[in-house]
Amino acid sequence: MIDYSVDSTGVASIVWNMAERPMNVMNGESLAAFSDAVYKAINDKGVKGVIVTSAKNDFVAGADLVNLLKESADAAKALANSFKLQKLFRDIEKAGKPFVAAINGTALGGGYEICLACHRRIAADNPKALIGLPEATIGLLPGAGGTQRLPRMIGVSKALPMLLEGKKVDPKTALGLGMVDEVVPAADLLARAKDWILGDGQSSHVKPWDQKGFRVPEAANTPRGAQVFTAGNAMLRAKTYGNYPNAQYIMSCVYEGTLVDIDTGLKIESRYFVACTQSKEARNMIRSLFFSIGEANKLANRPKGVPTQSYTKIGILGAGMMGAGIAWAASSAGLQVVLLDTTQEAAEKGKAYSAGLLDKRIKAKKATEADKEKQLGLIKATTSYEDLKGCELVIEAVFEDRAIKADVTRKAEAQLEPTAIFASNTSTLPITGLAEASARPANFIGLHFFSPVDKMPLVEIIRGKQTSDETLARAMDFVKKIRKTPIVVNDSRGFYTSRVFATYVTEGLTMLAEGVNPAIIENAGKAAGMPVGPLALADEVSLELMHRVRAQTKKDLGDAYKSDGSEPVLQLMVEKLGRIGKKAGKGFYDYPADGKKRLWKGLAEHFPVKPETEQPALADVIKRLIYIQSVETARCIEEKVVLDVRDADVGSIMGWGFPPFRGGTISNIDTVGVKPFVAECDQLAQKFGARFTPPKLLRDMADQGKSFYTV
Repeated sequence: MIDYSVDSTGVASIVWNMAERPMNVMNGESLAAFSDAVYKAINDKGVKGVIVTSAKNDFVAGADLVNLLKESADAAKALANSFKLQKLFRDIEKAGKPFVAAINGTALGGGYEICLACHRRIAADNPKALIGLPEATIGLLPGAGGTQRLPRMIGVSKALPMLLEGKKVDPKTALGLGMVDEVVPAADLLARAKDWILGDGQSSHVKPWDQKGFRVPEAANTPRGAQVFTAGNAMLRAKTYGNYPNAQYIMSCVYEGTLVDIDTGLKIESRYFVACTQSKEARNMIRSLFFSIGEANKLANRPKGVPTQSYTKIGILGAGMMGAGIAWAASSAGLQVVLLDTTQEAAEKGKAYSAGLLDKRIKAKKATEADKEKQLGLIKATTSYEDLKGCELVIEAVFEDRAIKADVTRKAEAQLEPTAIFASNTSTLPITGLAEASARPANFIGLHFFSPVDKMPLVEIIRGKQTSDETLARAMDFVKKIRKTPIVVNDSRGFYTSRVFATYVTEGLTMLAEGVNPAIIENAGKAAGMPVGPLALADEVSLELMHRVRAQTKKDLGDAYKSDGSEPVLQLMVEKLGRIGKKAGKGFYDYPADGKKRLWKGLAEHFPVKPETEQPALADVIKRLIYIQSVETARCIEEKVVLDVRDADVGSIMGWGFPPFRGGTISNIDTVGVKPFVAECDQLAQKFGARFTPPKLLRDMADQGKSFYTV
């Protein structure tokens, strides 16, 4: 795991090289080997200094989370292990000889904390490398000195955003922030590290915080520090609503730790770190945001025995916002794209969307004019179906109308090879019904992208009744090729994401009709952890579109259609008031020129608000908005629309922003406990309606004491 050597000049090299892993990670075994090498170098009087680096393309990716979760089960043992690691890093700092981190590639989390413990950090000039402390993004905090060393090194005001947001930056940005000391050509990295050790390093191996008179820049007991923490705490509360304990722990680590010496600060950090690992929020986030997303990206549910499909050319029907976004994603992955629309002007406009995104990347120095020319050269804007010849896959992204979709399906298939896949980007219309227009329904599948495609990482793959295993496997290969995360669901109306997402918005509209103050509804949505309130989200989606989808659903289902409390709200807003949403500048909110949206003052006139004494508690509104999503997801699992609970959780977080700290719609049930969740849903059903009634699946699990996850 660790290669150790000493050269003729007395410079030791400690090289991370975990043979059984694609990347170096910190676990019990690797840290034991690293520790042995560190103390060997420290105790060898012939060693003048130490280079810490990696034999792999990247430095060290951070902690082994499987190992971390196992160890955290015993809090006392976890704390002892944390103290032991802190001592190792402090012994590096106080070694009496220089340690240099030669950062050859990505160094994240614990990997970067190794670098922080070294006396100098020299990074290779690799723009693809990432440096940072991303623990906050999975509910944790840096537990190997990150909250103590980084603020002491670069100041509290620069360190807090890196810690709280889990930012990852390239080497040159890290240099600008003071996170590394030098950036050099990759070929010169080890030579430069050795030169520093034998030169300046011989007199520069005492950390600033170990020198007499050191003061932490912007510590809480300084005027500037007081301002930073006062504003920072207020901003943190406004952003997280107290839902993420690790964020508050990070703030506390920095506040408390920078008021004391480094050794006391490290003990403070260890205690908060262990408390973090015990939290249900951290376990939820690690499970869903790391393990489950990782499994989805590895195509864990891909049908076995189907050869991997390689793609060179795809077609996209419809150059509107969705089609243009898919064209961007595919061309970014190096694929030839035929972007087809009814007029050349519309097709060119869709292509121009990619040009605009590339211009932004050029401005941010993330791309060049040559990159732009190359990528745009891959997109052919056209009105001719003949240009689809040779496409391995065609994605239909036209208007949500069955007749239009059927027409383009037939026209496209006439140009394709028998093995080609045809996919629909519909968000609600059942795939099996759309496949009736296809001459090869086994090759027909749903690929539901999310808007804006260039930012949203999820693709919901919908399998129709006749979709073959081969088509599903090849569709998953495409999603991986364009660097998106796939979840797989079976066909149904609204599939999984649209169906469950709609319950959040519908519940908000229903409460509005009941007389709940719209400000309470919106604040409850945000306090619950959702990105925006349900009324604002309805405006974003378009009330007109929601109304149209309901009309189509009612037409399709006939007598089987069930109305709900939100329907009169939509009907009034769209048909009588003409307030159709954000795109028209008026919906539940007004959208004035100053860009500051405000709840429409006329809402109370059309939806009378109950007296303040009859308004529900914020916690009760939160419960309705969150539980309705989880109970509907449980129905999707019972009906076998969703086949893997991990896909349910990943889809809910990445698809519509279900709160990550809850772990997803299914993890939320486990967090509450299946039995108490069922009991609370029964109470909600009795009070607000049958939509909260738990499905038989949940009742059986409650009776048997089961949960969805074992860990």
